[in-house]
Amino acid sequence: MIRVDLHIHTEYSADCLTRCADVIRWAQRRQLGALAITDHNTIEGALALSATSPVPIIVGEEVLTTRGEIIGLFLREEIPAQLSPSETARIIHQQGGLVYIPHPMDRIGRCALELAALTEIIEEVDIIETFNARVTFSLDNKRAGELARAYGLPCGAGSDAHQGFEIGRAYVEMPTFIDARGFLESIRRGKVRGHLSSPLVHVGSTYARFAKGLMGGALFAR
Repeated sequence: MIRVDLHIHTEYSADCLTRCADVIRWAQRRQLGALAITDHNTIEGALALSATSPVPIIVGEEVLTTRGEIIGLFLREEIPAQLSPSETARIIHQQGGLVYIPHPMDRIGRCALELAALTEIIEEVDIIETFNARVTFSLDNKRAGELARAYGLPCGAGSDAHQGFEIGRAYVEMPTFIDARGFLESIRRGKVRGHLSSPLVHVGSTYARFAKGLMGGALFAR
């Protein structure tokens, strides 16, 4: 069994300053067996890490659709923002990826996919995130779990880390896997583990966005 954190951001996200090298350092410190890099609207960070990381990397992207966020896992190509949820899900599957719904019941300051939109595309959903370490209320994770069970979907978990020390705050303990198909089989046998992060972690995200905006991205350009 390995620990897999399915929701991690890097310096390639507009609201994160965590260097890729630090992501790996924290992942090893937390004894993660694999991790999904899910930057906002880009797979650049995930691709960069997958080429050098000693820890297996799932290439992902947290895509902002017209009705909220959807994560694609096991991606080969970047998906544009501001497409409809159904089109986003179609493109994810078209490239052999998995549709993962992050923080679906989060009520505070997030871009959760609208519940009506989720219902509309539920047949295309592969995994629902039932523990996100950054939600403000633990009840929101509980409700996400109820949602996953109601639809018979596997449960995912992720730290939603935007700072290194958040990595590994939530993960799925699951059998090893090789590809997307094997992952989907393994996660059904997995167990969700996690602890909520302090609400103060959002201050770090706000600072990162401000700092990058102030410098026009110059310090973080690739």
